[in-house]
Amino acid sequence: MPNNRVTRLRELIAKSEGNALLVTHPVNRRYLSGFTGSSGVVLITADRAALVTDFRYKAQAPQQAQGFQIVEHGASVHSTVAELLKQWNVDKLLIEEQDVTYAAYTAMEKTLSPVELLPSEGIVEKLRMIKEDSELAIMQEAADLADKAFEHILGYIKPGVSEKSIALELEVFMRSQGATSSSFETIVASGERSALPHGVASDRLIGRDEFVKLDYGAYYNGYCSDITRTVVVGKPSDKHREIYEIVKEAQQYALDHLVPGMTGKQGDALTRDIITRYGYGEYFGHGTGHGLGMEIHEAPRLSLTGDIVLVPGMTVTVEPGIYLPGFGGVRIEDDVVITEKGIRVLTSSPKNLIVLD
Repeated sequence: MPNNRVTRLRELIAKSEGNALLVTHPVNRRYLSGFTGSSGVVLITADRAALVTDFRYKAQAPQQAQGFQIVEHGASVHSTVAELLKQWNVDKLLIEEQDVTYAAYTAMEKTLSPVELLPSEGIVEKLRMIKEDSELAIMQEAADLADKAFEHILGYIKPGVSEKSIALELEVFMRSQGATSSSFETIVASGERSALPHGVASDRLIGRDEFVKLDYGAYYNGYCSDITRTVVVGKPSDKHREIYEIVKEAQQYALDHLVPGMTGKQGDALTRDIITRYGYGEYFGHGTGHGLGMEIHEAPRLSLTGDIVLVPGMTVTVEPGIYLPGFGGVRIEDDVVITEKGIRVLTSSPKNLIVLD
């Protein structure tokens, strides 16, 4: 069965100055080959595809990387790659410049000589931006896990419970439902700490009459979900309600108006302009969203500098926020897929202001 990802990659290689690509990034290696082991590289030419790995994966590699030549390397993976390059008459090799350290580059340059090393300019990441139906199905399952976790955690949040305990409960629940792990270090930020955009869970105990911001995701079958909801424990003040409703309005406006053909900058403006109009622009300091998939942060980005045009199949988050130092902050986030006419929202947890006693 042909590997469509490799076929599309070969088309990009043919348009470059190289005649082969060495894939060292573990996520890109898995994306192309299906191999989930912790060690190895993928080498792709116009008519060959090899997975070079070590003895530990002698049985696993052929099962997962179907259609790939499995090559077991000895003490040095680069020496084995050099042999393959010589056999395959490769003289210009594309490398993943964003993944290769300077030390690795100098070692490769020495071992692979006289092959010329060229930057690949993220060609695998360009493929990954457009999700296949099979990928979107997995991402929907990861989003469903995150939604189930939100419903579960509402019964756990109460005064006197620590942020770390809430984070742990979220992660244990998601794993109990089939997640491999959480997508990233879970954020639970309460009270004045909710004004920290990335306030990972601390020892702080939940109080009364304050925000609790939850930002987490399920890592499932190689893909991430990412959701943020903000609730109030106790009695919300007028200020709590005000900034919550502004963020909710901005987020919903973006969901209603995000369409293919927009740039990431235009997508960002959908939320930013509303928050700014209400006088809170200076308290919204991050982008409206980011790409999502096998990694928690991918291209494209919905931000002030986002120049990538949105096309069907891209998956992004929509997550505006307002963060008031000394008081607290609100963020509401959903995962969405760009479609032919607009978007499809993957996450479905309620967004009305939830007040917990």
